[in-house]
Amino acid sequence: MVRWWRSSALGGGRARSLRIWAVTTAVLVLLGPPAGLLWAGISPGVRYLVVDGTAVLADPETQALIGTDGRFAMITALAGLLCGFVAYAMGGRGRDIALLLGLAVGGLAATVLAWRVGHLVGLETFQRLTRTAPTGTAVTGVADLRARGVLVFWPVLAVGAYGMLEALDAARRVPRLAPGDVGGARAGQPDEVGGGELDLQPAPSRRDVDGGETGR
Repeated sequence: MVRWWRSSALGGGRARSLRIWAVTTAVLVLLGPPAGLLWAGISPGVRYLVVDGTAVLADPETQALIGTDGRFAMITALAGLLCGFVAYAMGGRGRDIALLLGLAVGGLAATVLAWRVGHLVGLETFQRLTRTAPTGTAVTGVADLRARGVLVFWPVLAVGAYGMLEALDAARRVPRLAPGDVGGARAGQPDEVGGGELDLQPAPSRRDVDGGETGR
C-alpha cells in the first residue's frame, strides 16, 4: 500500500509538471503573432526598385534594414523579460524546472512566429508589384529579419530573468550569522569585546618545600 501511494504521488507530480510546462509554452506561443504584428507596424519602410521582375534595394547604404532588426530585438527582449517576471510571480516552489522549460521552448517558438507573421504582413502585395510593375518602379518592402541571432533574445532573457529573481530570493532566505558567531567563541571568553567578564581562575599559590606559602 505504501509503495503504491509513493508511485502515485510521483506520477501525479510528473503530470503536474508536464501541465505547467505545456501551459507556459502555449501562453508564450500565443504571444508570438501579436509581437510580429507590432514589429511589422513599427518597422521603417525599406524602398526597392523593380528591375526585370526583381526587387533591388534603392539605397544599398540605408539604415532602415538595421532599424528593422533593432526593433525586432527590442520587442522580443522586452517580451522575454516580461514573461520571466510574470512566470516567477505566478509560479511556486517545486515548479522551477517546468516553468524554465516552458519559457525556453515557448519563447523560441514565439520568436519564430513573430518573425514569420510580421514578414507576411504586406508580402503578397509586395510580390505582386515586383512581378508586374515596370522596371524602375519604386516599391516598399516588408519587414524581414537579417540578424538571425536575435531570435534567441526572447527565450534567453525569459529564462535569465526568472533565474535572477530566483537567485535573489534564495539569497534573502539564507540565514545571516550574528557578528559574535563568526569564528565561534571559546570557553572562558566573551563573544564580543567588552561583552562579559573573563572567566579567569586565580593562579595557585606557590608552596615551599616545608608546605608553607610563599609570597607571590
